[in-house]
Amino acid sequence: MNAHHPLHESIPEASNPLGIAGIEFIEYVTNQPLALGQALEAMGFRAVARHRSREITLYRQGGMNLVLNAHPDDARVGATEGGGPVISAVGLRVRDARLAHQRCLDLGAWEVASHARAMELHIPAIHGPGGSRFYFVDRWQEFSIYDIDFTTIHDVDPRPPALAGMHYFGIVQYIGAGRSVDWITYYERLFGFELIPDDQRFGIMPKGTLMRSPGAAGGSGFLWQLVEPVPSLEDESLLNESLQRIGIGVPDVPAAVAALTARGVSFVDSAELHPEDRGALTRTVLGNVAFELVHQTS
Repeated sequence: MNAHHPLHESIPEASNPLGIAGIEFIEYVTNQPLALGQALEAMGFRAVARHRSREITLYRQGGMNLVLNAHPDDARVGATEGGGPVISAVGLRVRDARLAHQRCLDLGAWEVASHARAMELHIPAIHGPGGSRFYFVDRWQEFSIYDIDFTTIHDVDPRPPALAGMHYFGIVQYIGAGRSVDWITYYERLFGFELIPDDQRFGIMPKGTLMRSPGAAGGSGFLWQLVEPVPSLEDESLLNESLQRIGIGVPDVPAAVAALTARGVSFVDSAELHPEDRGALTRTVLGNVAFELVHQTS
């Protein structure tokens, strides 16, 4: 999903107002860093770097960066007490982070106050669903945000290969009842996402509204799935708006399922939902952590 040319050398099209070029990172906040770290290791991620001043660890495989934030002074970490880890942020690769941030503010987005310390990068961000954040990153090629704020872990490959060709496919977001139009408008206006026709489905989770990010033609696009609650759903906690799970693209779903099963990952396998060529869903661990595999060749 990496672009081959520096973003500053390209001018975004009208359909891509922020110059989005993929997902730079996804962040979990948790007060259970060891348990979540083990779950990520089972999925093929490796801890490759630690933040210089905070309890934050960078996990990576292939082109996927995943940040595990367990810093006790972060209010979002404290909010997870008594519950499982949650997806708290998505970092978007953009042409110009400052301009992208300002454009979103001009359109009514809520700014996230910066808490960067001396000698740390300020990464502009806006508020997203359920207390999450969207960060804008324009340093992600030869020079990256991790070069400043993180130190590599000794004797660890800083760029471990992806297991079974895995790469970020998208995000599943739970939304409130009757809120689809609101969120569709949000992603269309701020980010330039576009709706995918209802007859186009991916993976084995057909429910919800699908949107595609800009950059798909260049291989750096990703999908966003908006899922409204089932009216008869008994678990009220699932009705909260949140970034719910990560979608991971793989060229061969059965091969990926076999590789992950050998590493101790369990998959949902029932009459209604089971692994197949189109996709598979891992069983939820730590109360809220699941990954959805989707067949995708590139």
